[in-house]
Amino acid sequence: MERCGWAGPEQIYKDYHDTEWGVPEWQSRALWEKLILDGFQAGLSWITILKKRENFRRAFAGFDPNIIAEWGDGEVARLLGDAGIIRHRGKIEATIANAKAWQEIEAQGGFDRFMWRYVDGTPLQNRWQSLAEVPAKTDLTERISKDLRKAGFKFCGPTIVYAWMQACGLINDHLVSCPRHADCAALARQKPMR
Repeated sequence: MERCGWAGPEQIYKDYHDTEWGVPEWQSRALWEKLILDGFQAGLSWITILKKRENFRRAFAGFDPNIIAEWGDGEVARLLGDAGIIRHRGKIEATIANAKAWQEIEAQGGFDRFMWRYVDGTPLQNRWQSLAEVPAKTDLTERISKDLRKAGFKFCGPTIVYAWMQACGLINDHLVSCPRHADCAALARQKPMR
């Protein structure tokens, strides 16, 4: 058995695949961080984001949405001057708006519960044989994207949402030939107590 074909050749990509991608993420703030990073990835390769992830965490106050929600033009200007991140005004401003939207959802019962309800709290288990079978988006991600936009989120189209669901383990899209498929399926059965 071998890992999914997209994971490589760089070690950072292999490590991400082998330890993080597809692992169910239950924490609200971490789910939000990954959605923001997937938004920044739009139009770029994921390896670009992985290599800059620690710079993003530094620049965005550890992805604390309660801090980011208070930011304004000064922070936008600072971030536009930070060569360690993706300097895209629309994505930076969207992150601030998304922090405010996260706060509202979090106050109404939790962003984690809001997102996990789309899969009834249990990761979907796909059984793809090849990367060619894996869709870029689905009817479900169209619906989630629409609901997120209604809640005030930006840069959360259905393709971004699908990539986010894969990354956060709401969907297990490891190929069945990959050892991580079985690993992530087992992790999906270990929901945290709340």
